[in-house]
Amino acid sequence: MRDDICTIPVSEVFEVRQGCPICRMRDTVEERITDYILGDAMMEPDVRIETNKTGFCEFHYGKMMNRRGRLQLALMLQTHTDEVHRTLFAKKMLNPDSKRGSNAKKIGEKCFICEKIEWGLSRMIETVFRCYERERDFRELFGNQPMFCLPHYERLLAGANKKVMRSHASDFSDDLNRITGTYLKELQADLSKYCTMYDYRAKENGDWGNSRDSVERAVAFFSGRNYKE
Repeated sequence: MRDDICTIPVSEVFEVRQGCPICRMRDTVEERITDYILGDAMMEPDVRIETNKTGFCEFHYGKMMNRRGRLQLALMLQTHTDEVHRTLFAKKMLNPDSKRGSNAKKIGEKCFICEKIEWGLSRMIETVFRCYERERDFRELFGNQPMFCLPHYERLLAGANKKVMRSHASDFSDDLNRITGTYLKELQADLSKYCTMYDYRAKENGDWGNSRDSVERAVAFFSGRNYKE
């Protein structure tokens, strides 16, 4: 499989049995694109044209603000600001406020990094389906995953059909449901244990088991993002 800024070898991701493999795919692509945006992209006119029009979402603005490369971000913001001003407030525009508001909403809903992540991730998920359909070793890797987060569980389940997997669609769904259902049941128990440990009747220095990070794991399961204090 082609390995570039928007793709990674799917089998390597599934060899790491920790957390949601689709989240790992997304995170890897996200890191590469963010590095690219704050690096070589500054010299590519086609990329700058896109970022001028779309800008970035709140999450990815924050991600870039926490990295080195403030000058690169400033240069992008400078030209993006120019583009937004032309779109909304150029003197030649005779659009009513409703049109300006509509244009502002469209700008705010777009993110260059989100769009590139979705482009790459959608193709990698297609590769997951193909690998599961064609390769027994990959089916074993998939079946031994510890969990899938809820957003990616839904996305994989929605794509598991006879059109993309003629022979193993039902096996794929069975594996996905088994893994996610088992993880959710364990998460329920750990959260219950966590809450119990704060009860006044709990023994001091009692056994927390696997419950200490259950809140973080629950947030990761429901949101598809790892929480870090």
